[in-house]
This record gives sequence, structure tokens and C-alpha cells, in this order.
Amino acid sequence: MSEDLAAVAALVEVDRWIDRLAGQRDHLPEQSELTALEVELRERAREIEVARAAIAPTRAAYEAALEEAERLATRERELRDRLARSTAGAREIEAVAHEADQVAERRQGADERALALLEELEVGDARVAELRLVAQPALTRREELMATVAALRASLDDEIVARRTEREQRVAAVAPDLLARYEARRTRAGVSGAAHVVDGRCDGCRIALAPLDLDRWRATRDAEWIDCPSCGRMLLP
Repeated sequence: MSEDLAAVAALVEVDRWIDRLAGQRDHLPEQSELTALEVELRERAREIEVARAAIAPTRAAYEAALEEAERLATRERELRDRLARSTAGAREIEAVAHEADQVAERRQGADERALALLEELEVGDARVAELRLVAQPALTRREELMATVAALRASLDDEIVARRTEREQRVAAVAPDLLARYEARRTRAGVSGAAHVVDGRCDGCRIALAPLDLDRWRATRDAEWIDCPSCGRMLLP
């Protein structure tokens, strides 16, 4: 094997390694699982939001009933204190007592409404809690997958950096004119600018060579490398 052929073959090898590593990095099975899990979690979040929205009016009504009950309780205390300290006439005392009784009745009604609304809220909150419980395993798995994906990508990135450093060394071993030809074809075809012929096929595009092209390839020498008619890569003799 000539030096030029060996240098280009070594460059093809490292370029294919870089491509494989980049493909692994971008198509991790864990990332696919994580993507599917994110879809599931978005649906779980939507269900929780719907459940929370469904009980929002009840919660607002419950809080309003509590505020009303507290306001009425304060007014009732004021009236009872006034009665206890009053030195007014019987008619005025009777009027205050009547108002106190009315306020007490309204306060009791507010308390009863608040209690009924609280029972509804407990049912709704239990539904939200149940949905969150169902989502918890997926949340835990997401954290695990995120950590795994980050670690795998970091490892692959390190290897890609190492292979690119190796590529720089291999590029330096290729003659400038041959390198220019290689890089031009790599830009057009992608991955690598040259390919081997295996069982009559270009192993870059996997397409079989026509008999005439195959005969031409067999007759080539280092200085006469032909290009694949399908993908344009240099066919290594």
C-alpha cells in the first residue's frame, strides 16, 4: 500500500469514527426514552392543571365563606359586648340583641357553607394528589435519564474531541493536492471524501458499481483514483 493510499485510508477511518460518535451522541436510546417521557409528563401536568382549575371556583367560594364567617363573628362579638356593657333602655337593648341574633344566624350559615365547600375541596385536592402520585415515578425516571444522557454525551464529546485531534494529525500526512480533492468530495458527499470498494460496492453509498466502472477501478493506480459515479467519493484502489 502506497503512502498516499495509507494516509487517505487512515483519514477515511477517523472521519467515519467521528461520524459514528456524533450519530451515537444525537441518537442515544436514553434520549429517545426521555423525549417520550417528557410527552407523558406534559400530559400528566395538563391533567393536574385541569383538576386544579376544576376546583378553583370552589376554593374561591370557600375562602369567601371563611372571610364572611370571620367578619360576621367579629360583628357578633361586638354586639354581644355592647349588650353586656349597655345601660341603654329596653328598646335599644332589644334592637341590639335582635341584630346580634341575626348576625349569629348569618355567621352560622357562612360556617355551614364553608364546611360544605371544604368537603368538596378535599375531594378535589385528593384527585390532584392522586395525579401527582401517578406522575412521580415518571418524574424520578426523568431525573435519572437526564443525568445518564448528560454523562453519555459528555463522554462521547470527549471522544469526538480526541478523534478530531487525531484527524488533524492524519490530515497532516496527506499530500496537499490529494487532501484538497478529498475535502471537496467530503463536503459534497458527507462523512468522508473517499471510500473502499467491497464486494463490488462503494462502501460509502452502498451502491454497486457497474461492470465497466468496476473494471476501471481495478485498473487504477494511486495517481489515477476514480470517483464513485453515485456519491462522488474517491474510490481507494
